[in-house]
Amino acid sequence: MNKGLFGLTPRIEELSKISQKHNAIDKELYVKYDVKQGLRDANGAGVLTGLTNISDVNAKKIVDGQSVPCAGSLYYRGYNIKDLVHGFEDLEAFGGFEEAAYLLLFGELPTQEKLNDFRDLLVSCRRLPPNFVRDIIMKAPSRDMMNSLSRSILSLYTYDPYADDTSLSNVMRQSINLIAQFPMLMVYGYHAYNYHHGQDLYIYAPKPELSTAENILMMLREDRQFSPLEAKVLDMAMVLHMDHGGGNNSTFTTHVVTSSGTDTYSTIAAALASLKGPKHGGANIKVIQMFDAIKAEVADWEDVDEVTAYLEAILNKEVFDKKGLIYGIGHAVYTVSDPRAEVLEGYVQKLAAAKGYDKEYGLYKKVVEIAPRLIDARQRNKKGVNANVDFYSGLVYHMLGLPASLYTPIFATARIVGWCAHRLEELQNVNRIIRPAYMPLCPHKEYIPIDKR
Repeated sequence: MNKGLFGLTPRIEELSKISQKHNAIDKELYVKYDVKQGLRDANGAGVLTGLTNISDVNAKKIVDGQSVPCAGSLYYRGYNIKDLVHGFEDLEAFGGFEEAAYLLLFGELPTQEKLNDFRDLLVSCRRLPPNFVRDIIMKAPSRDMMNSLSRSILSLYTYDPYADDTSLSNVMRQSINLIAQFPMLMVYGYHAYNYHHGQDLYIYAPKPELSTAENILMMLREDRQFSPLEAKVLDMAMVLHMDHGGGNNSTFTTHVVTSSGTDTYSTIAAALASLKGPKHGGANIKVIQMFDAIKAEVADWEDVDEVTAYLEAILNKEVFDKKGLIYGIGHAVYTVSDPRAEVLEGYVQKLAAAKGYDKEYGLYKKVVEIAPRLIDARQRNKKGVNANVDFYSGLVYHMLGLPASLYTPIFATARIVGWCAHRLEELQNVNRIIRPAYMPLCPHKEYIPIDKR
């Protein structure tokens, strides 16, 4: 049988075209019926669908009775993310991830004693079930790490005798286990895939005295070595990615799936599927790919006119992926500034200086100065754009020597804390399945017997 594009048979291509014909909906109907596409209003603001105590994303303030854009802020359980990060800096600790995880899960900042107990708890939960690496991770490793992680998470269901128990205490147990084990699932899955493609295999057990960020770097590297700055930067990046309100796509997915009454493992696998999308967790990879194209095509990275011309060509869909997007610039909520990007940018500068990436960092600074102006000039609503956290996170991971295939899994390693916190909140407060309305457009028809069609 002949195969056409992407291995499709001509018949499947034909059937696909028939389906597309009957699936097409006039775009004007969305306006006519005031459909909130993406659960957003005409200005891009999210439709209110729930309440949460976990985190808050704020990018507007009221001035003279009017809502106006302001510098963005992010709060975890009411605490400004910048204050939390500065607290970690002052202590010169690498355990910001653990402290922020405690805050999101339990709703309060821990004392030193409680934080030590929580770290010990995570250490005790890191061990995977017997033979899990051999029987699950090493067999048929996926070329996409997000799919590998989803399979591992779903497989853990089999090893849990109380997998379907959705009581709050049991879900808390499952959540702590998953947060502790996720780095191992990620690193071991990565090494397993490389081994099946001819590279050396080295599987290191996590060290109890190391933080989550330190263990990730140690387990990934053959020589197990990392610098304090590297661990600090990765730790901060994961803190910044840990949660972002209840309405982001993967967290909303967590709420939706949780509302059906299903188990924790299925819920987290669904959230992973959402985060895999390039419009959500995969955006930082697109930023790196875009900068690779800029570095290859722009002869003088310090020439403002030359960089501007290439960015204009991107927006005109003439170069790079021809989608007309400057990746990492703009956000659904933040219009003046993304607080996560502001925090991360300071660490990017330090890491670039330490690792000899000053020239690349200079190019990023050029783009972040030029791109918003070019995009603003083309927007109708002039809502404003700025660098988002993905603009810098890809560069951070690149400078840390992390493979691109792990950029989104690192994001997931952090965000799983937020997912678990939101799942617990949904289970405790809401007992109604999420079911938004869709307006049917197809007219009712009389059935026609097959011999008369």
